[in-house]
Amino acid sequence: MPLDPEDLKLISQQTLHHYEERAEEFRVGTSDHDVSQNIAALLDNIEAQSPYRILDFGCGPGRDLCVFTALGHQAVGLDGASRFVEMAREASNCEVWHQDFLALDLPAASFDGIYANASLFHVPSQELPRVLADLRAALKPGGVLFTSNPRGANEEGWNRGRYGAYHDIDTWRAYVEHAGFKEITHYYRPAGLPRDQQPWLASVWRATRS
Repeated sequence: MPLDPEDLKLISQQTLHHYEERAEEFRVGTSDHDVSQNIAALLDNIEAQSPYRILDFGCGPGRDLCVFTALGHQAVGLDGASRFVEMAREASNCEVWHQDFLALDLPAASFDGIYANASLFHVPSQELPRVLADLRAALKPGGVLFTSNPRGANEEGWNRGRYGAYHDIDTWRAYVEHAGFKEITHYYRPAGLPRDQQPWLASVWRATRS
């Protein structure tokens, strides 16, 4: 059944409440996660002149904003949880926008790359085409989108207080290509493990030139 506006409002409110209530626990628990493979997958595929302008979509407490900044790039964060926005600003000294994923207000053609690490899976499938279109519009021509999401068999719903959609590569590819992106590569994480022990699907996409 389609989700109506009240359903979508509840999804955002409850999922964000989950993170607001656990913001410090989340910051500590993810502070040492090694996502260097993901950061490199984005940066290595941007064809613009460095330094790059990067949007960290779902930046959380700001861990990766600090990395982008240390590498010399201009990073901007975005998150729907107010506690994460505060944490990210303090940790990185970057500009961080407080925006709900389902109500984005992004500048057009502004970013060389968008880094969506463990964030887009919170977007309900029916809203995904619109959100991906918003992200594409925020990229400069030929800009790059990186995504990493927990994979699944295209099921979605509530999972321990958060709403999530868990796509396989074929379904995810169809959504992103429909939004105007061309696939560069995809891979599963953590690296070096059997596929059934790799719960994360990472993918890299280039915005097609109009």
